[in-house]
Amino acid sequence: MTGLTFFSPARRPKDETRRQAVLDSYGIIGSPPGPVFQAIVAEAARAMGTPTAAISLIDRDRQWFLASVGLDISETPRACSFCAHAMLHPNDLLCVPDASRDERFRGNPLVTAENGLRFYAGAPLILRDGTPIGALCAIDVVARGPLTARQEEKLRQLAGRVIDEIEKRKPQPLG
Repeated sequence: MTGLTFFSPARRPKDETRRQAVLDSYGIIGSPPGPVFQAIVAEAARAMGTPTAAISLIDRDRQWFLASVGLDISETPRACSFCAHAMLHPNDLLCVPDASRDERFRGNPLVTAENGLRFYAGAPLILRDGTPIGALCAIDVVARGPLTARQEEKLRQLAGRVIDEIEKRKPQPLG
């Protein structure tokens, strides 16, 4: 079927209001990436063998990139976000070998664009209190096979490092 434009935006968590308030409390949206986050995304791209990697935080109506390599944009609409899907499954990586063949994503504007996204691998970013805030992802415009066990382990480890760095910004209680 040509001209297919349908895609499935990720559902919002049931506790979306609380999730957003927790994310807002860290004051990280809009902040500069910093060298630690930049090093993590560079390492993720190398380990996954992709030209692009990003730390994506899911804000109200957008996904905002805290740090990235291979991207020349700082955000996309939340409705198009693969990372919004990834964060809904805290114990699983989301791997999409070819988004143009995946029912959830094949009509997504990020996929249908010229040189559109084909491969996606994302590790959910879950704060220590259980709040999902986004994903560490690696993407490519070329379809590829699933991640190896070593790549999965590395992506999870790097996502843990992102959370460690974000948790350092945790707001302290007043008093």
